[in-house]
Amino acid sequence: MAYHVILHIAGENAIAGEIEELPKPSDTLIVVSNPRTREGKDLHYIEPNVSKVIWPINKLTLIEVLEGAEEEKIIGFVRD
Repeated sequence: MAYHVILHIAGENAIAGEIEELPKPSDTLIVVSNPRTREGKDLHYIEPNVSKVIWPINKLTLIEVLEGAEEEKIIGFVRD
């Protein structure tokens, strides 16, 4: 299951993409598929035919994990 994320890189604009698994505390790199701007446009510093990019975790200030449309909604207590 891919996670839709927004990466906040120090000194750069935020980047949207997908990752296969959330990074662990011991990870030093993050692999992002389909990197793009938050508006869905191509990144000017990445070639148009690139589908995956590897970023070092220490360049990131924040990773936002977005709720996917395919994920189930959690329903709380239901009374009959």
